[in-house]
Amino acid sequence: MVKPRAMAGFLAGAVVALGAGWVAFPRVLYRRAAQPLQFSHRLHTGERVGLACEECHALAADGRFSGIPRIEKCAACHAEPQGKTADEKRLVEEYVAKGLEIPWLVYSRQPENAYFSHAPHLKLAKLKCEQCHGPQGEGDSLRPFERNRISGYSRDIWGRSISRLRRARWEGMKMDDCSRCHARSGVRESCLTCHK
Repeated sequence: MVKPRAMAGFLAGAVVALGAGWVAFPRVLYRRAAQPLQFSHRLHTGERVGLACEECHALAADGRFSGIPRIEKCAACHAEPQGKTADEKRLVEEYVAKGLEIPWLVYSRQPENAYFSHAPHLKLAKLKCEQCHGPQGEGDSLRPFERNRISGYSRDIWGRSISRLRRARWEGMKMDDCSRCHARSGVRESCLTCHK
């Protein structure tokens, strides 16, 4: 027979261990890093500038996703500082004037063993960027990049919650997330479609 006091101690220990696993462990597991510059998607996609996602994050002619815009794209509007912030000045002086690419930390870079093509998702399935990447165009600043100390991948691959409960549909880019979406859409899968 288990004594009530022993059971209470066990349950208290289990609650503390689970709490540490869900709260403390992720803080230790992920190393935070600031992006090289702050950037307002809202300013660029809003009424003032009015750019669409694909104007900066475009598909190449062969359907590959070219991802992060090249410095020439930024230079078209930012040959001179457009604002008075330190980041705007750095953009022009350190990157545009010197023709150097900005070393952005990519939130959604997939593991090396996975191949993902944006072309069929955007062109055939007509998915909107927000369905997988969330409301990026609404932000006035970039959140810190969080790199998993063990795998080296961004926290965005797993999602914000380590328990994966109570999360937005767009949080997480793991294989299970892709498979769930394909199942909802009636898309057949093959291992070799996504894995090299």
